[in-house]
Amino acid sequence: MPRAIAPPDPDNPHHHIEALAEMGVQRRYRRGALLIQEGELGDTLYIVLQGRLRAFLGDNSGKELTLGVYGPLEYVGEMSLDGGPRSANVEALETSLCAVVTRDILLAYIAAQPEFALELMGRLIRRARLATESARSVALIDVYGRLVRLLNQMACEADAHGERVLRERITHQAMAQHLACSREMVSRLMRDLETGGYVEVRERWIWLLKTLPARW
Repeated sequence: MPRAIAPPDPDNPHHHIEALAEMGVQRRYRRGALLIQEGELGDTLYIVLQGRLRAFLGDNSGKELTLGVYGPLEYVGEMSLDGGPRSANVEALETSLCAVVTRDILLAYIAAQPEFALELMGRLIRRARLATESARSVALIDVYGRLVRLLNQMACEADAHGERVLRERITHQAMAQHLACSREMVSRLMRDLETGGYVEVRERWIWLLKTLPARW
């Protein structure tokens, strides 16, 4: 017997995702596990319940470009629900629990809750814009400019001393994957910024001590 769909809750912005997650099958993935492989066929949506997933592109040389990192109550895999091949890889950045939702379940949910189609469409548009912005950045902005942009995007509001800490710990390798460059290039630029007094690492947390120069 089909599971009843709860009516929308206007006070809960995550109602639809939570309702969809309840209709899926829970699966746990170890850190580094590949949930989705670019080019393969698939018809499932992955809703993150615990942990984080990373969507990325890769080439034969091992170079990677991170498209996005997704945490609890975010989802990946919707791009292939038209029956086409997967457009990117998705891996677990840490041990993660996901609700796996099939295309049939998703379509049935949209039929019962058509307003969710607008939410899904909005998310697809935002992701397309981010992909366009990433492509423009890689094509038109040098590595240092992309690094400055990434650090500013990840930084919290300035404290009383005018210093900003990044919202999460991030390695030079992870930065390189966001910037489509080598880890060695990131390490060299970060070392130069530390020497110049712009950046400091405290207990593996990166702090921005003052406004980063536009050019280096």
